[in-house]
Amino acid sequence: MPRADAARNRTLVIDAASAELAEHGLDVSIARIAARAGVAKGTVFNHFASKEELVAAIFCEKLAALAATGESLLSHPDPLDALFQFVTAGAEFQANDRSFCEAATASRADPAIRAVSDRLTGAAEALADRARKAGVLRSDVTGHDVVLLLSAPAQAAAPLAGARPDLWRRYLHLIFDGLRPEAEHRLPVAAPTNEDFTTAATR
Repeated sequence: MPRADAARNRTLVIDAASAELAEHGLDVSIARIAARAGVAKGTVFNHFASKEELVAAIFCEKLAALAATGESLLSHPDPLDALFQFVTAGAEFQANDRSFCEAATASRADPAIRAVSDRLTGAAEALADRARKAGVLRSDVTGHDVVLLLSAPAQAAAPLAGARPDLWRRYLHLIFDGLRPEAEHRLPVAAPTNEDFTTAATR
């Protein structure tokens, strides 16, 4: 197969798989992905040895895009608004993608996923650090906290997502208000660490 055709088919597979995973979650079949892409199942496996490898490739792209959004916001003049835009971007992404939270839990052990996850956490920590230093974020909030909270608005609104697809925005604002310094009260347990994420991924 000519290289251009192979590249085109790979793009078709990734785009189809991304859409199917977003709409239906990780249980979607390779046959369904292939049908949406307009290729044979064998074509999918020509590019990805397994469904897990395909999911990992897609998840890497999505995490990298979100990390890039966070990195670009480091030049925003308002540290609190920069953090809010980042949290909003992550929450909206997850509200529109059923597979994201599932893949985040299932794929952390993959080295490529782990590397891009660390990049995302780094962006979140840098944004949080700016906001803490500016006195507009409670002092005990870490980048790990921020990353975990990205999924919270969508999860809170999930039972009513079919009837109220934008309801997650209500919980986004409720959660973000809790990050402000005036809401600070001593938390009962410490923030998660890199070791916690690594341990969770291997269990």
